[in-house]
Order: sequence, then structure tokens, then C-alpha cells
Amino acid sequence: MTAIPEYDEDHPEDSGTGRLDLEDRHALRRVAGLSTELQDVTEVEYRTLRLERVVLMGVWTDGTLKDAENSLRELSRLAETAGSAVLDGLIQRRSRPDSATYVGAGKASELAEVVAATGADTVICDGELTPGQLRRLEGIVRVKVIDRTALILDIFAQHARSKEGKAQVELAQLQYLVPRLRGWGESLSRQAGGRVAGGGGIGTRGPGETKLETDRRRIRTRMTRLRREITEMAGARQVQRGRRRRRAVPSVAIAGYTNAGKSSLLNRITGASVLVDDSLFATLDPAVRRARTPSGTAFTLTDTVGFVRHLPHQLVDAFRSTLEEVTEADLILHVVDASDADPRAQLRAVRQVLGEIGAGDVPELVVINKSDAADPVEIEGLRLAEPGAVVVSARTGEGIGGLLGEIERLLPRRDREVSVVVPYARGDLLARAHQEGEVLSVRHQDDGAELTARVPAGLAAELVRCGRPAGAVAGQPA
Repeated sequence: MTAIPEYDEDHPEDSGTGRLDLEDRHALRRVAGLSTELQDVTEVEYRTLRLERVVLMGVWTDGTLKDAENSLRELSRLAETAGSAVLDGLIQRRSRPDSATYVGAGKASELAEVVAATGADTVICDGELTPGQLRRLEGIVRVKVIDRTALILDIFAQHARSKEGKAQVELAQLQYLVPRLRGWGESLSRQAGGRVAGGGGIGTRGPGETKLETDRRRIRTRMTRLRREITEMAGARQVQRGRRRRRAVPSVAIAGYTNAGKSSLLNRITGASVLVDDSLFATLDPAVRRARTPSGTAFTLTDTVGFVRHLPHQLVDAFRSTLEEVTEADLILHVVDASDADPRAQLRAVRQVLGEIGAGDVPELVVINKSDAADPVEIEGLRLAEPGAVVVSARTGEGIGGLLGEIERLLPRRDREVSVVVPYARGDLLARAHQEGEVLSVRHQDDGAELTARVPAGLAAELVRCGRPAGAVAGQPA
């Protein structure tokens, strides 16, 4: 059973990890110029997702043309993150997607011409298509067609590293696959009737289970097993969170749009070496690290998976146990990329997902990141729209001191101030006071160390029980 590593103040396991993960990530990029061997997708029964040379297709149903273009640009970045070469992109203005082929018949024919002219082997649609829409559009363009959901699932499958992350991604893929499972030809007709049914006689003859039904049954069995494994691994994380709560360590979760700079912010605050990559969904497995406020109060900082517009509901369901790190936090650092084309849309998309997972009521501090690369006018507009927001640059370190000060102000105070003389034999209590609380002063005496500190309630009770009040004479009752 694998769980996220317990935080460690020195986190030696980070040494070189981010760099090696980044090199490994880039090593998985697909080779440009490779293409599928098949000229007709109907030659295969089941297809594995392979993205090489793609054409993008979007349907603009509401909002402005700029919104539609930004959405297609984001789809292009998603495709490039998956290892594709984007050749062209088309947008059609419609009141709603066509129920048969997603785009209208004329646009579908135009799309087929673009595919033939560019030599593309895949069409990616900027939306979630029904199985019927996928099948009919493939019949027109004669190449593989996938939707936005399948593309995001493919990226998650490439980037998952931990056992739990891989199980979560596989579960999401299977949930997506079940209603879309299909095939061609006689291989679907594995009928078992009459004497072939095992000689059961009257009442047992008839059509048997088709291959499609068999595959669906096997997939559902696998999904049940994955849910059980994820539940068991989530239990280990719950134990870790319970341990931190007992030690009264406040928890801060970093949430935000994918590639907003969450991992860079974690590294800047804690000195960790978590993987940082200029690509979408670089972080899937939560990383928990220890940090301190300017006054010395310890808290945990958790880096979480990034969100995106129209995040597939299968992923939200599968990653629900991981996202509990956000729902149970004392404070959410909502990181937004100020250099993005539409940062306000990022804020709306993230808040929508936070509401879906039950984190809408957790205190939020908006962190406007990438101030070194953003337009100052845009930054000022965000500050006016989000009162109390903090402007930082995780790359240069600008504004990090102010951010830590705001974190300290917003974190709940769970500690008590004590002034006791701790026997030298209980040096472990002194170490815990330094580690878990804020030590105000230490004066060494003959029989122990006189400690004045703000510490969690449980530790305060133990210090009072094992020591004596400061100012009291040794050997005399308090």
C-alpha cells in the first residue's frame, strides 16, 4: 500500500528528484513524423489512443470569439503536452453542437478536406462527444477522432507516477471507455446457443454473451477492484492527516489552474525540489512539505493537481480522495497565472471545481503569480477584482515575504503560551517545542531549561505536566 510521503523539514528525498522527473517526462515525448499504419480506422476493432499529427475542431456556442479562440489555444497546448504536432484548427459558430456529428455536415466535409491536405491522423474536438458523434464523424473524416476528455485522460496517464495516481487515472479512463466500447465485424457475434451452451436443454438455449458484453463485464470488474485499492490507499493518507491534526499543525493547500506555477511556489516557499515543467498537468501526485511563517509557526504546504476548464467528471470522481487534501485544509492558496490570456476565466474554472469537491467554504487567499511576466495593467485589474490578493513571482521570489505574512494572519491559532522549566532529561519536549511551535525564549538553569513558547494545546499540557512553572522554586509545589 503506497501513500504520499510524510513531510520532512529537510526533505532530502527532493534532492535531484524534480530534475530527474523532468528529464524522464521529456524523454517520453513522441517522435515527430511517426504516423499510424492504418489508413482506415474501421480496420481495427479497438483502438489505443495515439496522438501524432492532429487537427483541432471547436464549436463556439456562447461567449465571445476571443473566448472560443482561447479555448482552442488551450486545446492546442493540451495536445502538445500529450506529444502531438498541431497542424491546424477550426472553429464553427453554432447555437449548440450538432447531435449527429458535433459539427454541421458542411463543416465536417471541410474538416475532412483539411485532414487530407495536412496529412493529419487524428482530429481532436474541443468538447465531450457522445459515442454516436465520434462514430459518425470518424466515418466522414476517415481518421481517428477523440474529444477533449480523452485527451486530458491521455495526459494524466502519461504523467501519473505513484501507485495511487496510476490507479486513479486508470479508473477514470475505464469510466470514460465503458459507454464508448465498440467494435466491428463478426468478432462481436460470439453467440452461444443450442447445444453449444453446454447441453442445458430447454430454457437454456438462445443468444449467448457477445464479445462486447464480455469486455464490458471485465472492465466493470476491474473498476470495482481499482475503487477498492484507491479506498485503501486513501485510508493511509487519512492517517497522516490525522497525525498532523493531533500535532495541531495547520494545513495550507495550493490549488489553481494547471501550469499556474503551483509547484514553483511550493519550491520557493519550502526550498523543495518538486518537479516543475512548463506543460499542463505536470503535477498529479500531491506533495506535502513543511514551511514556517515569519514568526516561526510551522504549517504544512500541499501541492495538488491542477484544474482546467471542463475538467472531466471522471477525473474529479477518481481523484476525489487526493482532492481531500484541499477540502480538509485550513487555507487554500488559489494561484492564478497573471500572464495568461484570460486569468479571470481561470479563477472561475477553479472555483467551480472547488465547489464540486466540497471545498467552496474553505478560506481562500488568491495569489497572483508570474508578476515578472504579466502586464502591470492586468495585475492591477486582478487586484481590483480580488481584494486582498497577493502579487508574487515564484520564479524571482518577489512578494513571497508578503505572502507568508498573509498566510500567518489567516491561519487559525491553535497554540497556547506556556512558561515552564523543562528538566534536561526531557530534551525531547524542547525539540518538539522548536519543531511544532514558536519558541519565544530559552534560559538555562541548574535543573532545566526555562522555556517560554507558543505551542499546540496537547504539547502545552505535556510541558506543564513534566516541568514546573517558571519562577517556582525547584522542589516546591506549584
